[in-house]
Amino acid sequence: MSSASRPEWDQVMVDIVDYALQYNITSPLAYDTARHCLIDTLGCGLEALEYPACTKLLGPIVDGTVVPNGAKVPGTQFQLDPVKAAFDIGSIVRWLDFNDTWLAAEWGHPSDNLGAILATADWLSRSAVAAGKPPLTMRDVLTAMIKAHEIQGCIALENSFNKVGLDHVVLVKVASTAVVSLMLGLSRQETLNAVSLAWVDGQSLRTYRHAPNTGSRKSWAAGDATSRAVRLALMAKTGEMGYPSALSAPTWGFYDVSFKGQPFRFQRPYGSYVMENILFKISFPAEFHSQTAVECAMALHQKLIQAGKSSADIRKITIRTHEACIRIIDKKGPLNNPADRDHCIQYMVAVPLIFGRLTAADYEDDIAADTRIDALREKIICTEDPTFTASYHNPEERSIANALTVELNDGTIMDEVVCEYPIGHKRRRNEGIPLLEAKFRKNLSRRFPAEQQQRILDASMGQQVLERMPVQEYVDLYVA
Repeated sequence: MSSASRPEWDQVMVDIVDYALQYNITSPLAYDTARHCLIDTLGCGLEALEYPACTKLLGPIVDGTVVPNGAKVPGTQFQLDPVKAAFDIGSIVRWLDFNDTWLAAEWGHPSDNLGAILATADWLSRSAVAAGKPPLTMRDVLTAMIKAHEIQGCIALENSFNKVGLDHVVLVKVASTAVVSLMLGLSRQETLNAVSLAWVDGQSLRTYRHAPNTGSRKSWAAGDATSRAVRLALMAKTGEMGYPSALSAPTWGFYDVSFKGQPFRFQRPYGSYVMENILFKISFPAEFHSQTAVECAMALHQKLIQAGKSSADIRKITIRTHEACIRIIDKKGPLNNPADRDHCIQYMVAVPLIFGRLTAADYEDDIAADTRIDALREKIICTEDPTFTASYHNPEERSIANALTVELNDGTIMDEVVCEYPIGHKRRRNEGIPLLEAKFRKNLSRRFPAEQQQRILDASMGQQVLERMPVQEYVDLYVA
């Protein structure tokens, strides 16, 4: 017979909550990286607004709903309750698979948490100003981003949710719940309650990310997770109870039900490591395990041109890669939609070899109908290099290596092209940040006239200027 005595709180949840509520971020590098993460993430959202499949999901659940002091969705005219605003912001920033990435035992995109963070901060700030109180500042937003990155990323270092069939957005929900609780001013007990609710909640299956069911839910799954986080934190604020052994309870807890009975393992305490080492997607809107492969393919495209050849002269392509790449994006057979294509390394290599580019539009049906792409896909094989896999997991290296070898129809074997660290890696920050800022400028130009673009740049490019700015004033710059 089991005991009905209330257990002590699981230490994993205690550590998350105490970090979220009490830890003081002191790293200038973390704040500088968070600013770049903010502008890159918002820029990704602006580009997504060009796609009707995304915009059809935006706006109030009931048309005509008016939310006084509601949160605004950048790039639109929507002003919504914070739960739906979190969904909308989270969905646009993830839609094109172009925001930041974290790779470890579990992979994911920590800037997905911005949906919950910005929606909550904007709503709280507008409400505070209306009540004659001071609003939150953008430094508060950056702080919440650093902490959400850290919670999601540190759990991901040693714990693979994909291997038990769960989607990584469970970590978005947990991280967002913790930092939203901080912004809402919840007590330690209320925050414990909220985080436990996130673990007890139903968790998404990864089936929408993998053949044969790959589909567009992978583009709004993060929005769903961030909106749920805001909802759960608001419920905890009302005094809704929590569940102290939500993770560890025998039979009924998360470990036994969803994690094959294994408790979480941790490599390091929470600090600011994840934000400082985050991977930016700068050049290509592609699943991150393929980023270096696409860089290699772009280089090979130029080599083919210089040799007077084209993709039609290719007989075989070998991709030497790491285990995670093979497990996630090594695909044969038909690709049914853009979400399927941007998770296929053969597709993401074939397009630049043929066209010398890879953009979000290259995943759409009109480009995919080019028969040369599938013909070239059939000539591409992936093989694991154990040294690449080891380097991928090594915390001192964290490479995402790929190497491409092209064999031509005439028997010529071109020199292998190797890329260990993508342009968005910490080891290439000096090279990458100017390109990231150029990407942001390009995304601003998609949505706003020149004067508005400049106002956003003036507010965004200086660390101290941005950090001092009231949240609602910064968000207002993005109203279409």
